[in-house]
Amino acid sequence: MNKGEDSNLWENVHQASKIYILPNVFTTGNLFFGFLSIILCIQARFHPAEQTEGTMKSLATLLTSGNAPKDSSTAYYLLAIICILASFFCDALDGRVARASGKMSLFGKEFDSLSDSISFGVAPGLLTFFLILQPAESMSETYRSLLKNTGWLIGFVFMLCAAIRLARFNVLTNPYIMGHEKYETGDFCGLPAPAAAGAVASIALTMLSFDLGAYTPLLIPLMILIAWLMVSNIPYPSFKHINWTTSMRFRSFVALIVCLILIVYLKEYSFAIIFLTYVFWSPIKYSPRAIKAIKYKYKKIRAGSK
Repeated sequence: MNKGEDSNLWENVHQASKIYILPNVFTTGNLFFGFLSIILCIQARFHPAEQTEGTMKSLATLLTSGNAPKDSSTAYYLLAIICILASFFCDALDGRVARASGKMSLFGKEFDSLSDSISFGVAPGLLTFFLILQPAESMSETYRSLLKNTGWLIGFVFMLCAAIRLARFNVLTNPYIMGHEKYETGDFCGLPAPAAAGAVASIALTMLSFDLGAYTPLLIPLMILIAWLMVSNIPYPSFKHINWTTSMRFRSFVALIVCLILIVYLKEYSFAIIFLTYVFWSPIKYSPRAIKAIKYKYKKIRAGSK
């Protein structure tokens, strides 16, 4: 951790709870954008159209490549989604800044997780509840009845999985627990909550941009799957130790260039492609190994029953 190679880590509570300005500024930015996203979601749901400020529509139009939102609620939802994505980038920077400056502390780690629970648990849960899990006239009677009774539960399950994921991460990387180095420097155990929230937010952004409200029922199983991946044991690649001096393989370099091209040409639509690629990369990569393990266990069970 941030005491470097000192085997004693922090000598006392005061040292472990130091608040370093620069990394915690980014963490505060993460929390701020998450809180702002929640406010915007509430305004999108309950703010009357005639009272909507023109600046909100103008700002939403500016941030979505000049595509003017069709109504005031869409403008608020678009800004709420942009805030979640802004939280993601703040979260990606705070740890890098702390490691680069050697200013890491237990306070910063806990503050980061508490901020993440708001920005990547409550904010996307509320966004999807209002935008996806609410009954709409375009849906069939069956789906409307289903969402009326279970929509809130699906949103809660996503938020619950994000909170469990963050709590488990803090335990696995606790510097006072033996073996924490494996999880501190290696792959993530389960889908990271920021990536899950980014995937949900980018899907909602694409849905609003292309006016795909009629297809929202198809997103419900995907949201449940993303929630399950957060609490799974599937390894996900970690990019937190990549910096300007890091070398990479040729195919990784090509993938990076492709991502940059997508961002330039597809703009806001590129986020859904990038996040969903990350979400499903590991399950697809490790599925052959999982199938072999299941077959092996099945053979052992059959052999034991004979």
